[in-house]
Amino acid sequence: MSGTLTKVSTDPKDRWSELGSFIREQRGTARLSLRRLSELAGISNPYLSQIERGLRRPSAEILQQIAKALRISAETLYVQAGILEPPDGNTDLTRLIMADRKLSEDQKQALVRIYVSFRRDYEEEHGLHGSSPDDGTQAGGDPGTGPGAHPADPPHHAVLA
Repeated sequence: MSGTLTKVSTDPKDRWSELGSFIREQRGTARLSLRRLSELAGISNPYLSQIERGLRRPSAEILQQIAKALRISAETLYVQAGILEPPDGNTDLTRLIMADRKLSEDQKQALVRIYVSFRRDYEEEHGLHGSSPDDGTQAGGDPGTGPGAHPADPPHHAVLA
């Protein structure tokens, strides 16, 4: 995904217009025509056009199809549509790594181990011992630790759609 999340309006009319603008911006970034995105998302060209102009309120399922076609997370569109709350700044990077379909399990595990190591170093440097990181690990531990877990076992996370 390029760019950052835009501020989400509380006014429903503005929200749908902002969602449509966001989708149009993402489509432009992906260099997809309206027709091509509608084909990839499995929705009609006129319906997608109405969504982009803020005239139609798409369902969560339609947003998921659009997100998949744009190769962005459905959660990003859900936030833009007001279905989900905006992130609080504590990104669950481990979950995002584990959800990446373009990485092998070994690559995911390596990235998670490096990330956890960096987090642990940061916490030690800043006297944050005992704080529970929002990275899917147990405090001070590696992903997948616990009774009977093997260090090479993948962490147990729900995979994002």
